Amino acid sequence: MCKPDFWILNLRELQFRFCRPLSAMASADVRAELDCSICLQTYTDPVMLRCGHNFCRVCIDRALDTQDKSGVYTCPECREEFQERPALMRCLALRNIMENLLITQHKETETGIFCTYCVDSPVPAVKSCLHCEASLCEKHLRVHSKSAEHVLSDPSTSLEKRKCSVHKKILEYYCTEDYACICVSCSLAGEHKGHHVEMLDEASEKRKGKLKNILQKLTRKRKKTKKRVQNLEERWRKAQEKASGEAERVTVLFTDIRRRLDNLKKRVLSEISRQEKEESLSFSSLIQKLEIKKDELSRRMRHIEELCNMTDPLTVLQEPDTGDLCDPEEEGGDEDMNRRLHDVGDLDVAVISDKLHTLCDIITDIRRGIYMEGPRDILLDVNTAANNVFISDDLKTATWTQNNNLNRPKRAERFHNYQVMSSRRFTSGRHYWDVEINGSGGWRVGMCYPIIDRWGGWSYIGENTRSWSLMRYNDQYSVRHDSKDIQLCDKISSDRVRICLDYEAGQLSFYELCDPTRHLHTVTAAFTEPLHAAICVWRGSVKISGGSRKCEKPS
Repeated sequence: MCKPDFWILNLRELQFRFCRPLSAMASADVRAELDCSICLQTYTDPVMLRCGHNFCRVCIDRALDTQDKSGVYTCPECREEFQERPALMRCLALRNIMENLLITQHKETETGIFCTYCVDSPVPAVKSCLHCEASLCEKHLRVHSKSAEHVLSDPSTSLEKRKCSVHKKILEYYCTEDYACICVSCSLAGEHKGHHVEMLDEASEKRKGKLKNILQKLTRKRKKTKKRVQNLEERWRKAQEKASGEAERVTVLFTDIRRRLDNLKKRVLSEISRQEKEESLSFSSLIQKLEIKKDELSRRMRHIEELCNMTDPLTVLQEPDTGDLCDPEEEGGDEDMNRRLHDVGDLDVAVISDKLHTLCDIITDIRRGIYMEGPRDILLDVNTAANNVFISDDLKTATWTQNNNLNRPKRAERFHNYQVMSSRRFTSGRHYWDVEINGSGGWRVGMCYPIIDRWGGWSYIGENTRSWSLMRYNDQYSVRHDSKDIQLCDKISSDRVRICLDYEAGQLSFYELCDPTRHLHTVTAAFTEPLHAAICVWRGSVKISGGSRKCEKPS
């Protein structure tokens, strides 16, 4: 570690070298004090050795690294030796002085124009004299002539451009007819004689006024352009999000297809294995019986051969009749065996084909659902809601109320009881929307034309030719149209249902969103008018659940 008096001496040296007026600091000698003696460049992170000399940290580290092998360390400047590798002390005072000086020099030399009379070293100019055609630093400016012909301006390297090329006089006026800067001689006797002229300052202010107007217009245009850029960036972002969503949806689609194909493969292979086992058991049993019969026939054949080879007639004749040696039930047994052999045939391909037919359903569902538009923008229309149907603030849920106490204004489009329809209509394309059902009461979900009746028993969806619905009534499920039911064999165990519309194909399909998704029924019709989603609810609620864009593929 350094001794205290060393730091005091070092600070005094820095004060002596650098703590002088700013104008003196700009000299070449002072700038040289800020150069590292190793790299000859301005200090970078200056550090100090015990001998008092300063270096860039990187430079002295490299120098000391080369001395590691010899084990003797010396100062690159004064050659003072150190027994151990010297510790490097950060020179904060020099660092601060260097940074302040560099900042000052940067500000002074921004124009790049130096004093004409400072020949020993470049000193930044603060003014230029148009009469002398020279640039002046602060020192020379103080002794410069104050007479009127010595016009001072901001530092410039093109002083000749500020004088008339003809009369070599300072440009003081502006000819508004020729749009040119001129001198006094040009305005009195030159080619601009008789023209309307203005002082440069006055003409400059007018020009600035025009430029400000142009600037305002350009600012407005830039603002509009910026807004267009932001709009395009927003659309680009949405396009990227949509592409990402589509990629995710397609990934989910193919995952679902693989899952369903794997399940179908397992079911078909399981059916083939089951049939193979049953046939194996049948064949094994028949073969075993036939082997026994074969052995019995062989035994009888040997006995008969022995009788045929006997020479004693008495022995041959005393044996039972050869006809008795045959099985009296052999003929009937053969018929039974033939029947059983006939029954044991090939695999039941019809059953396997029936299971494989599910592939057609999978392909149909994919075609029907792969590019369906989701239910993000399906909202319920309060103007059509009956007074005993409460509509949530987000226009997604319809809840039955016991009394007609909502006191909504009378409208021609308002349903009399239990029902509400969507504000959006569908005139083309493929779409789907999901519903979540709560409560044990009755409900209907489906679609209808806007011209559906709003009063009476014929106004319920499914009770007329203008609507179709999936309904639950008395714990029975059916698809209803024109007051005719198509009963569903199985109950709907899930509380979520999907309605899929393919307008051009004229198909309205209902699915139960369970695992796997179950197809309930598809209605075929020639749609001739716009369609609206419709809900009928009694003792419960029905909610449009359109938060997810992942389309669960029907199975």
